[in-house]
Amino acid sequence: MKQVLYIVDVQPSFNPPGKLVEDIASLARHMPSVASVEQHDESITPFERQLGWKPGPSDTSLVPADRVFIKHGYAPTREAVDYLLSLTPDRVLVCGIQADTCVLAAGFALFDAGLHPTLIPWLTVGSSLDRSGALGARLWKHHFGAVLEGPDDLGL
Repeated sequence: MKQVLYIVDVQPSFNPPGKLVEDIASLARHMPSVASVEQHDESITPFERQLGWKPGPSDTSLVPADRVFIKHGYAPTREAVDYLLSLTPDRVLVCGIQADTCVLAAGFALFDAGLHPTLIPWLTVGSSLDRSGALGARLWKHHFGAVLEGPDDLGL
């Protein structure tokens, strides 16, 4: 099975746990990897004006990935989705930060593009609403079905 890892917003602004960064980086060494990084640009997405917070304007990925795409909102860019499509994976393994927002938005974009998004819940944390990520995993399961149970399901 051809798999690609999509890493969502593991960047300094979201203060990810060190163990999460290490574990995602370890997995990224075993397959093609793509990371998104949220960089703030108020003229594109009104995070500060509407929500009262904002990610950094120049954050970078804390996980080395084969490709990194900058985004200015919740969803991955069209360029990132097109790149993932060009890899023709059987499934896209998704992990990272903000399970109930940015990770879920990635799931919708990948699903709508005809890819098979599959959540890695033990490598995903939630937003401030639910840092455990359980809410995001339940939403993912409801919308996309594919949630791995544990590392043995990775098929490595």
